[in-house]
Amino acid sequence: MKINDRMHVFTIRKKILLASKLMGVILVLSYAFSTRPPLNADVSLGIWLAFVAVLICIIDLWMARFISKPVSELNEAARSMANLDFSQPCRVAGHDEFGELSRSLNVMSKSLQEAFLKLENANRKLEQDVEQKRRLLAERKELVDSLSHEMKTPLGVIRAYAEGLQDETDETKKQNYSEVIITETERMSGLITTLLDLSALENGAIQLRPERFDFVELLETVSGRLLMDTPDADFDLQYELPKLPVYVNTDKGRMEQVLNNLIVNAKRNVQPGGVLKLLLKERDGLLDFSIYNQGMPIPQENLSKIWAKFYRDKNTKYSGSGLGLAIVAQILSMQRLAYGAANQPGGVTFYFSIPTVK
Repeated sequence: MKINDRMHVFTIRKKILLASKLMGVILVLSYAFSTRPPLNADVSLGIWLAFVAVLICIIDLWMARFISKPVSELNEAARSMANLDFSQPCRVAGHDEFGELSRSLNVMSKSLQEAFLKLENANRKLEQDVEQKRRLLAERKELVDSLSHEMKTPLGVIRAYAEGLQDETDETKKQNYSEVIITETERMSGLITTLLDLSALENGAIQLRPERFDFVELLETVSGRLLMDTPDADFDLQYELPKLPVYVNTDKGRMEQVLNNLIVNAKRNVQPGGVLKLLLKERDGLLDFSIYNQGMPIPQENLSKIWAKFYRDKNTKYSGSGLGLAIVAQILSMQRLAYGAANQPGGVTFYFSIPTVK
């Protein structure tokens, strides 16, 4: 044990013993002085009693200052800790037992606070993990249910035509049956691929990879591939695009997917001989894209539903998987981009806006 430590052992007891001895000496000396002549005995006793009363008050104040007050503060700090309130440290200072106890309480308070914070973080992470697991299970169930539902039709078609192949002797019909089976198989493969891609986007398994590119050039490439010189084109194509490059910073592959789905959707829903119009305009740091197809409007109450998975409007001739617009909504939502659909005179417009960069 260090000398400094030995000096601080039982310092409260030493203070009390020292105070009691000092008070005894003072009492003896005061009595001796008060009883000396020429004062009579009654006066001396009165002076001595008055002196004793003052001394008792001084000792009481001293005890309150060095013992009662620290004990009260230590008790208050312990009560706060018991109520898990670690905001106010114990402020009792000194080199006696009270000071040591105060420092120990503060250390314990800090340790408990850190332990509780770690426990809260662990509980929060556990809750997140449980929630994520619950969400993944729900998404998996939804995926399985969706696939089961969507696979019934193509599997039924494949089975029917496969059974027909077994008994069919006409080679032409066999060839037709085989083509139908291949078409339905490709449809199922595309559906599964698209649904898995959408599921990965929704649960965060796929992250966007932004890059700077010319959006006008991308739109010209996609629209040219899907709308120009197509043998089944039965619409009046109109477009208005910026003459100069306009740059954006986003995932080029995913934005190509967005444009592809919106253009295919408009192409499939435009009425025979109707107008299909592409617009791309720059304004106030934003690039506004819209595509209009002349044809049957979407019922107003269904405008918010068209972005849901597997939604199909029975009033349209759209015969796709019902996932294209859901992927569009997911990709644009991941970038917090404004998008939507609106009925226009004689048709429907789909639109979104994206910030431009230099």
